Parts: sequence; C-alpha cells; structure tokens
Amino acid sequence: MRFGLETLIDAELTAYAEESRQHNAARPAASGPADFEELRQARDRQADSGPPPSSRAVERLAEAGGRSVPVRIIAPRATTVRGVHLDVHAGGFYMGSAARDDVRNERLADALGAVVVSVDYRLAPEHPWPAAPDDCEIAARWLVEQAETVFGTSNLTLGGASAGANLAMATLLRLRDSGLVDRFAGAALQYGAYDLSGQTPGGRLYADEYFIPAYVGHVTDRTHPDISPLFGDLRDLPPTLLVVGASDILLEDNLAMAARLCAAGNDPDVRVYPESVHGFTSSPTTMAAKAIEHVGAWLTKRLGQD
Repeated sequence: MRFGLETLIDAELTAYAEESRQHNAARPAASGPADFEELRQARDRQADSGPPPSSRAVERLAEAGGRSVPVRIIAPRATTVRGVHLDVHAGGFYMGSAARDDVRNERLADALGAVVVSVDYRLAPEHPWPAAPDDCEIAARWLVEQAETVFGTSNLTLGGASAGANLAMATLLRLRDSGLVDRFAGAALQYGAYDLSGQTPGGRLYADEYFIPAYVGHVTDRTHPDISPLFGDLRDLPPTLLVVGASDILLEDNLAMAARLCAAGNDPDVRVYPESVHGFTSSPTTMAAKAIEHVGAWLTKRLGQD
C-alpha cells in the first residue's frame, strides 16, 4: 500500500497554498515562553489584545459529581437547536480562556445551529495536571446529565485545538472508561499535542517546550494516557476528525494519533492542509476558512445523527 501526505490533502486546497505561504512568510517569528516570567508577560499581552467578549455569551457553573467548573454558553441565532458542542480552548495548558474564543464560538454556534459550551479549565503552572482534564470531565458529565433539560437536546459533540485537543481526547478516554462516551456523536480535534512524554518521534519535536514542565513537571511517567493520549487504549471512541497543517510541528503527532486510532478499530477522518502552520485556523486566509468550513460540515453531520 502506498501512503503519503498527498493521500491526506484535498487537491483543491493547493489553489490556496500560495496565499498561505505568503501569509506565513509575513508573520513575525513566534515562540512560546521559556519560563514563568515570560509566561506572565505573554498573559498580560494577551489580556490587552483580541476581540471583546460576546454579549451573547452566558456564564454559569457546570456541576457534576459534587464539583463545578465555569463555562461560557453561546446559543445559535437559529430557533431550532440541533445539539450542543463542548469546546476546549487552546493555549498550551497555561494560557487562553473561554471568553477569548467568543467570536469564533459565535460563528461556530450559528454555523452548526447548536449551542457552544466552552469550558474555562484551570491553567498551569498554578494548577498543573490533573486540574485541566478534571475540569473538562466535569463539563462533559454535566452535558451528559443536563443537556436535555437545559438545552432541549441530548445531541452532543466535542472539540478542541492544540492543548484543547489533547484535553478533549483525554476527556473522551475518561468518559469511555465510565461508560459515557457513546453520548458524544463525534470529536473534532485541531492540531493536537498527543505525546507530552517525548517518547515518540513526533513528541520529541516539541519536548523542550516550557508548557510541558509547566503542566506536568511534577509527573515522572508522562506516558499516562491522561497526559499523552497517544499511549492510551483508544478502543470504542466516537468518530474523530483530525485537522492539522502540513507545516505544523505537530504533524507527526497527529498522524501517529490517526494510526493509533485506526489500529484500535476506529475510523478517523484525517485532513492535512498544505502550507499551514500550527494554529493556522486562526489566520485570515482562505485555507483557514476552508478548514473551518470543513470542521463545521463534519460536526453538522454528526449532530444530525441521533
């Protein structure tokens, strides 16, 4: 069998590759913080930038099992709600917030005709693992228990980007082990980091990034599936969409996750976007717009299946 990136890239996307190439070349060189002081400065800069919070967003506490976590809820403009999508924001486990994604989640809610619930999980290093996956599990369990009552629908999907994709996959594994994962019709994961142990070729490419010791510096075995889902038992998971750029440092990690999902008997939908770097779906490019469109169409299909 012949296997290569060309089999995972939609040929029509090559028409937008030059625009993405030029956009990437014009971007300033970016690197993550190297220590807590740089992280603090990065958080300050992020707080002073970005779009304002949405007036459509409603804050509340999601409660399950005697624990709670704050979430932001954005309802679609459509009068008929197709389902509820649980969103886990990006940010290297140590940055970002649910509110910062309000504009993106407004668009997603309207595109899906679904309520988007974004979980404000606790951030490292102040709250290292397992705080973040604990919070995501609470939000997911709350939806399993309360979505029908609160939103009038039990159709659920899950999604996340970068660190959020890692946490979304960890949440799926926790739900599977609790017999609840079948309540979620699908998971759309964008350029996730799935090996924080540095034990695989893909994981070694980013093993020196500060977010890893900030998040799991106290953990000896980072192959724990709750930290590095690539090493987990991936059987019996819902349909999964994996989106990643061909120029992303996490490309190998995502291809490895796709292979592991297949080996476990799942059927992941893998989509690789040419001339696309990490976080590319936040870029003002046609390639990013196409990827967002693909994610929306995939989730819409999943929400249409009761």
